[in-house]
Amino acid sequence: MRRRFFLTGAMTTAALPACANPPETSARPSFKPADAEIRAAPAANRLVEEAGLGGRVGFVLADARTGEVLETYNPVRPLPPASVAKAVTGLYALETLGAGYRFQTRLVATGPIRNGRLEGDLVLVGGGDPALDSDGLHDLAAQAKAAGLREVGGQLLVDGSLFPAVERIDRTQPEHVGYNPAVGGLNLNFNRVHFSWSRGGNGYQTAMDARTERFRPAVATARMRIADRSLPVYTYARDGDVDTWTVARGQLGGSGSRWLPVRNPDLYAGDVLRTMLRSNGITAPAARRGRGQGTTIAVSQSATLDRVVASMLKFSTNLVAEVLGLAATSRLSGVPRSLGASADVMSSWVNQRTGTRRPDFDDHSGLNGTSRISASDMVRLLTANGAEARLRPLLKELTLEGPPRQAVQAKTGTLNFVSGLGGYFNARSGRSLAFAIFVADTDRRNGLSVAQRERPEGGRAWGRRARSLQFDLIERWALVHQ
Repeated sequence: MRRRFFLTGAMTTAALPACANPPETSARPSFKPADAEIRAAPAANRLVEEAGLGGRVGFVLADARTGEVLETYNPVRPLPPASVAKAVTGLYALETLGAGYRFQTRLVATGPIRNGRLEGDLVLVGGGDPALDSDGLHDLAAQAKAAGLREVGGQLLVDGSLFPAVERIDRTQPEHVGYNPAVGGLNLNFNRVHFSWSRGGNGYQTAMDARTERFRPAVATARMRIADRSLPVYTYARDGDVDTWTVARGQLGGSGSRWLPVRNPDLYAGDVLRTMLRSNGITAPAARRGRGQGTTIAVSQSATLDRVVASMLKFSTNLVAEVLGLAATSRLSGVPRSLGASADVMSSWVNQRTGTRRPDFDDHSGLNGTSRISASDMVRLLTANGAEARLRPLLKELTLEGPPRQAVQAKTGTLNFVSGLGGYFNARSGRSLAFAIFVADTDRRNGLSVAQRERPEGGRAWGRRARSLQFDLIERWALVHQ
């Protein structure tokens, strides 16, 4: 857009006659260069038309301090927000739980430890920590060793009952995508397992592990078998409490790896914990689901909630968003019966917080394409009292290349034929502005088969045009609204 401004300005200047002396009188008042730029700025309607996206577009721009609406286009049309929903979830969690809130994971001994032997069960009690990883379980095992534990005489139990068990966030996604894992009160490695393969001899060697930078513990709760076929690439089945996968031999090539979703996160965590206990010289049986009360002998704490929210907004982690939403709902109205029920509570919270037209969320991450919110409602939340101060410092900063360069603090959102952007930026005068832009071709999205949803034909090109429209609108607004 700014390139067009420059060319227009250059041609206008070249068309003026050259004068040796200034005129004695001025036929019309002169405009400042900024006025000329503003006059040359393309209308928002024209930008939408030129984008040629099909489907629907809605946006609102407002003064972030006063809430005064400055520009709109289909402002009350409900559209899917995609991951822009995470900004709503982040604010929901911060205001409900507090910025200093921490998730806790505990090891509880149900009996005494005598001569290194626990006369009872050892229980891994999940506190919902969405960032717990294999390193954290190793640290818990090291604390148990320091408490004198050498052998678990009873059972090794895992308790993920804090939240309802959610097998997958969105049932319409392909089975194998790692961004659609299970969610529960006990989560590990973002509820993903690492699958790797390499060609050797007459076949392939495969591994399923719970790797971090420090450890690569093999797991028994997820298995992989190579099948003699070309398609589908992956299949999934649940064999009791084991995630059973197959992969098409014709798709493997030489070597590679990818993260697959975990459907039994509590047992997955227990599986890895047993390995970490063993590495610390502690013997324990295979993990089972269960509960127990007793003495806490080890504790792992998450980072403070504001840091968790900032990480979630930066990396757009679906699991983290769902856990934050479940935790906030549990504090606000009690443990919800399902993910959808928790999202309903968040929708009501937004309505009560801002007096909106009641957005309709079906999850906390935006992965479900059935969630809806209007650009007007989104901006009313962004401009609500105290919202900017809490949320803006945690949003990821995007830089639109100039000149001049334009800094934007915002959350992006992308699904197949859905694109959203919402957040804040400053006009050239320093005026703080809040905005939301939603673009969706829901007919085209709904027409995709499950097999087409990972890489739909035309999806990337459509997404590039949607992002270009969003950036062009921000450039226009930064120039026009001083």
